[in-house]
Amino acid sequence: MTSGSIRDEEQAELLLLSGGGGGARLAAGLHVATAGERFSVVTNTGDDFEHFGLAICPDTDSVLYALSQQIDPVRGWGREAESWGVFAELSKLGGPDWFQLGDKDLALHLIRAALLADGLGLCEVTAVLARRLGVTSAASIMPATEDRVRTRVITSEGEMAFQEYFVKHRCEPHLIAVRYEGIEAAKPALPLVSLLENAVGRGVDVVLGPSNPFLSLAPILDVPGMPNLLKERARRVIAVSPIVEGQALKGPAAKIMSELGLSVSAAGWMQWMSDRYPGLIDVWVWDERDHELADTMRVTHPNIVVTDTVMSDPERARQFAERILRVSRDGD
Repeated sequence: MTSGSIRDEEQAELLLLSGGGGGARLAAGLHVATAGERFSVVTNTGDDFEHFGLAICPDTDSVLYALSQQIDPVRGWGREAESWGVFAELSKLGGPDWFQLGDKDLALHLIRAALLADGLGLCEVTAVLARRLGVTSAASIMPATEDRVRTRVITSEGEMAFQEYFVKHRCEPHLIAVRYEGIEAAKPALPLVSLLENAVGRGVDVVLGPSNPFLSLAPILDVPGMPNLLKERARRVIAVSPIVEGQALKGPAAKIMSELGLSVSAAGWMQWMSDRYPGLIDVWVWDERDHELADTMRVTHPNIVVTDTVMSDPERARQFAERILRVSRDGD
């Protein structure tokens, strides 16, 4: 890390690596907690896919909707007060109905398709959509890479695209392995490289959100050059556990850990992350419900912070975001 070259009294810019779900909730909490201060969100592109000829970017869109306060608070994805006229008509006409596209959501995908057809890159398109949705200029949203990366899941029922596994099959098949198609040729997005390389004065603190490590974070961190870029340029890397009391609050992270033979615990998650990305993470954030396990693990990992990580509503998300900011600023 470059912490020795950055003055502690200078407040670092915050950079969140996020999938959808918990990552998007934390992004919304940080947007409120930073109160207009600059912060950025890097989104997972491994979930992206093509549907009806449109580029669908589920995790990026969840962050866009969360930061513009338009996300559906009940489902945790998609648009609030959504309508489903087009989807209903598609179903009547015999179109595939396993992936739900609301009318407002579809409008965004159509605009994205038009901007991409005009020659804009994915990062620039995302920035345009953020402005049009009303995301404040203090928050920057950027895909991790503009190169095509697609998460593929090898299961007991064969290999399939991530969205088929996640949505069509509801994560039911036994997972054997995950691969990221195209990642060998991918590069970190230029806006991300620029942000990290130009933050010489204040530095950047990186937060790995409480997102699925296999399906949301690895497609970001496995981009060639990404771990070294973060190690060299980040002042501090903070990772938030998605596992609380042996359970994932949402999504298949715990199921996948069990099927891969990993300990389904915050300790198991920490060990997997440490083995896959050695030397990357400086501070581990666990939920307070795992405090006894954290006390045991601090013998070898003294840099574990325990707090309430459950973001069940916007206020709790803001409170947790403020705790993350204190960890970032104080090195707690």
